[in-house]
Amino acid sequence: MKKEKGKSEESLMPAERKPRNQNLTVPNALSVLRIIIVPFFAWFFLKENLVAAVGLLALSGLSDMFDGMIARRFNQITELGKMLDPFADKLTQGVVALCLAIKFPAICPVLLIFIVKELAMLCCAIILLKKKKRPCAAMWYGKVATVMFYLSVSVIVIMDGFFQVKTLVFDVVSNILLLLTAVMMLYSAFKYFQIFREILHSDDEKYELDLPDEIRAKTVREKTRRNK
Repeated sequence: MKKEKGKSEESLMPAERKPRNQNLTVPNALSVLRIIIVPFFAWFFLKENLVAAVGLLALSGLSDMFDGMIARRFNQITELGKMLDPFADKLTQGVVALCLAIKFPAICPVLLIFIVKELAMLCCAIILLKKKKRPCAAMWYGKVATVMFYLSVSVIVIMDGFFQVKTLVFDVVSNILLLLTAVMMLYSAFKYFQIFREILHSDDEKYELDLPDEIRAKTVREKTRRNK
């Protein structure tokens, strides 16, 4: 009887909460969505299905805008997200710029600036990771450069594919947009380099990073333990 009573009491006890992967967040899902969109955009653009290409680019731009807002609003900022978000941005920008360079040679200077900027930022991030320091998260000027890039690309594609704008007007508008985008890219690169130098020479604990531990999926129990 005692054993049966013990069993019945155990069965009435609430089951232990199943660990949940803290990296499974809406912002991270949106970043993954942007990565998935990239090859489909390239396919539709090169096949001259501009309606589908522009639609996918708009969807990618909106997801980029909302993932940061959601992460901050609902406290869903993760180390994985800090890496996925810029990776999705750079992959999208690189592929879109390459597709445009094939169709519009005028974009080649901006593409060159983009490639140099991203390679420099990648090298800086690798250096910080080797030093066990936390790379900088996306800043407002980086986001503005991204929005300007999307805007410039969309306007160029719409002018050429939908309205067949006259050559002179097309060249003037596209060159102005590309020049402004290039200036913003250079400005953001300069600001990010300043932050890189600050992190590299800082002894502040907030910049310390143990990458294997950070990337590892966190569970609810681990999070509760740390809060205690």
